[in-house]
Amino acid sequence: MSADRFVTFAYGSNMLAARLRERCPSARAIGIAELPGHELRWHKRSNQKSGKCDIVASDTASVFGVLYEINAQEKGALDRAEGLGAGYEEIEIEVLCGSERVNAKAYRATNTDPTLRPFTWYRALVIAGAKEHGLPASYIAGLESVPADQDADRARHDTNMALIEGVQE
Repeated sequence: MSADRFVTFAYGSNMLAARLRERCPSARAIGIAELPGHELRWHKRSNQKSGKCDIVASDTASVFGVLYEINAQEKGALDRAEGLGAGYEEIEIEVLCGSERVNAKAYRATNTDPTLRPFTWYRALVIAGAKEHGLPASYIAGLESVPADQDADRARHDTNMALIEGVQE
């Protein structure tokens, strides 16, 4: 990996290429990755008072996601979009991409609330990204089973759902 690019592990809404490319136009999917020893939680407190994805240590679970390679000049835009220093911290992780071990950057929540639930549009973005990249069917079924709340801000809901509709057309 050259110094002008970095690899990130997307496990939430950034799995959806259209979502990530809004933030980082150079983003190029490398492949599906697995983060063993972690589980996905939807407890990261967002500005909208809903739950966003997070990765937490677990003895029995794995988190699946997508590895992306991104131009280093776009890192600041991604950090701002993710709320680095105000909700997420950056961590270095090792994931499995096929049989290869890959070092990647990831974001981990610093402000959580286990009572939060995602909005339906956020859960839909995560599921759409998982389907777009062919994550395991059993993992996608788990994502689909997560309870979600309707966003009272209909314009925000519609804007985010339009990203998915653009992928499905």
